[in-house]
Amino acid sequence: MAVKKKRPQKSLASTRPPTVQRPKSISRTATKALINKHHLLEKRKQQAIAKGDRAAEAAISAEITALGGLEHYQKASLQGQRHDRGGDSSRVLMDWLQPCLSEHKAASEGIPLRMLEVGALSTQNACSKSGHFSIERIDLNSQGEGILQQDFMQRPLPKNASERFDVLSLSLVLNFVPDAEGRGEMLRRTTQFLHPPGHHLSSPSLNGSFPSLFLVLPAPCVTNSRYLDEERLSAIMGSLSYTKAATKTTQRLVYYLWKRDSATSGRGERFAKKELRPGSFRNNFAIVLK
Repeated sequence: MAVKKKRPQKSLASTRPPTVQRPKSISRTATKALINKHHLLEKRKQQAIAKGDRAAEAAISAEITALGGLEHYQKASLQGQRHDRGGDSSRVLMDWLQPCLSEHKAASEGIPLRMLEVGALSTQNACSKSGHFSIERIDLNSQGEGILQQDFMQRPLPKNASERFDVLSLSLVLNFVPDAEGRGEMLRRTTQFLHPPGHHLSSPSLNGSFPSLFLVLPAPCVTNSRYLDEERLSAIMGSLSYTKAATKTTQRLVYYLWKRDSATSGRGERFAKKELRPGSFRNNFAIVLK
């Protein structure tokens, strides 16, 4: 008589339904296409508003809603932060700041520096896990606990030093502002939330890196724009009392650390929309300061 083979016993866990469903992954191409489509529609919407064309504005708003609105855009952005998609941009910031942060921690018994993260998508990025920062996170559409739903342009201005920050992060935020003037005003406003230079008088290493602005943009905004290049961006930031402390360019992104070197909010220079590099294959990303 044939001997029946024993089947391996299934574990109890294997018979239970999963408690957490992983979100479906979308391809890198689809992620990029979705983000670009949102940017284009937001730009067209602002143009319609400027012209007073309410019918066009309503139609574009409906198209944005059909795409899933801001929430869907944010999910695509979160997808882009996966390690296999380029990862968390704040890791670059931590690489730049690690030497002075280690010295600060040893000298100050770990008193954290203050960071304002605009457009925050996660509470688990490299800066959050480092233990060096006390972080306030804001976003137009909060994706979870620990992120305040707030428009940076409507955030109340600091009343005193306790409400100012050592570093402000604008990672893939400025490029989502739909018009050139709005981008300029956002950059100008960052100066009002940072401590004045020399705030850390007892720590020369900190004064060398803070207060500062961490700025991340899609690389083509700087490398392939008709209206913005590295020299123009540096001039704009210089007019706002920022000096370039570090930069890194990859195929997809350009990273900057700008050190605030004056207590004023800028020299009041104007930067109009001016063509710097003609070409039909270039984009129209621009920053205007009035």
